[in-house]
Amino acid sequence: MANHLFITLALVACTLLLGIFGYRWIGNLSWLDALLESSMLMGGEGPIYSADLTSPSAKIFASFYALFCGLALIAGSGILLAPVVHRILHRLHVPRE
Repeated sequence: MANHLFITLALVACTLLLGIFGYRWIGNLSWLDALLESSMLMGGEGPIYSADLTSPSAKIFASFYALFCGLALIAGSGILLAPVVHRILHRLHVPRE
């Protein structure tokens, strides 16, 4: 379970860093604003500075990052819950006699 937790936390950290660097360099936001924007999208709250993103490349990055965050959330949930579901399935298995 600890290994799955570590993998999930690594996935979240990499996704957050990708968003921070993308918003910093493509969206021209400050480091703190890039962290806030990335965290809010990853948490499912939605964008904060969407009106400040004026260039087409920043808007394209923001849309793809939002979609990627949704996929990362689903993947992280699956990785984290896999050992629990696996254990439950083993408990419910009744061998034939």
